[in-house]
Amino acid sequence: MAGVVTFLAWRANLPADPPSAAAQVLFDDFTYASPGEMEAHGWAIRTGTGFPGVENATWRKDDVTFPADPSTPGNRILRMTSSTDGTPDHTFQTEIDQQRKFKEGTYAARVHFAAGPASGPPGDGVVQSFFTSSTGDISSASNYSECDFEYLPEGGWGLRNPGLFITSWRTAEEPKENTYNIIPTDEAGWHVLMLQVADGHVRYFLDGSMIADHGGRYYPRAIMSLNFNLWFMPDKVAPARQARSYEEDLDWVYFEKGAVLSPGEVEQRVEALRKAGISRQDTVEPAAPAGGGHGGGSSPAPG
Repeated sequence: MAGVVTFLAWRANLPADPPSAAAQVLFDDFTYASPGEMEAHGWAIRTGTGFPGVENATWRKDDVTFPADPSTPGNRILRMTSSTDGTPDHTFQTEIDQQRKFKEGTYAARVHFAAGPASGPPGDGVVQSFFTSSTGDISSASNYSECDFEYLPEGGWGLRNPGLFITSWRTAEEPKENTYNIIPTDEAGWHVLMLQVADGHVRYFLDGSMIADHGGRYYPRAIMSLNFNLWFMPDKVAPARQARSYEEDLDWVYFEKGAVLSPGEVEQRVEALRKAGISRQDTVEPAAPAGGGHGGGSSPAPG
């Protein structure tokens, strides 16, 4: 993307600037020893079956791991691994969900999108995501709200080549209602994904550049969870009956309630927290009981 090199060079010289003591902040750099330790800090790792993805596929907790970061000595990352052999019984998907207590503010995450499988033959349509969602049951929400970054390395949803979908949802049941933008380029690799939800606008950023501005009817109306998942498009699973796996890596996630932060300000806050030896912080107040719990699931195709 244009502007990425300039942004990365600029952020290298940023001074540390921590969030204020009064700020409501969620920060996690995913330095965990096990999925159970992660769940003890407010996350849910999805299990069982259900939408989206291949019908009867299994969401599997053990496929969330925490390997060393090969690009940064001493750092660890979270890795979601989803796999298939082309059959539903052997299709395993991954998702992590933070509590449903987020709405207006700035969200950001450093995410690695993969261009193809980590093992086995290529060709499956997969969705690699960072998103917010007001409920896992899209059919029962009168104030449904969702904001998505979804990378499709094999294309899909009318796109023949790799692309990044940016979608804001008002309803997800039929007739579904959303607005979206497409970045029709290969975005494999590490990226800082950011969205500002404020003043009637949802502004999406990729590596410091704004790539979409949604508002009006598509502005979130309800408290949302914060989520990442990796799943297979039911109509784009390759016919091969060989095992293959796909990965999506996460370095960190940051949210600050009520704040409209620039990409540089987010980077400053993350840098300051890490320099202070803080690997996770959650001072975001819980939502009222009606908005509590975790998220889960993701929307159908835009359009």
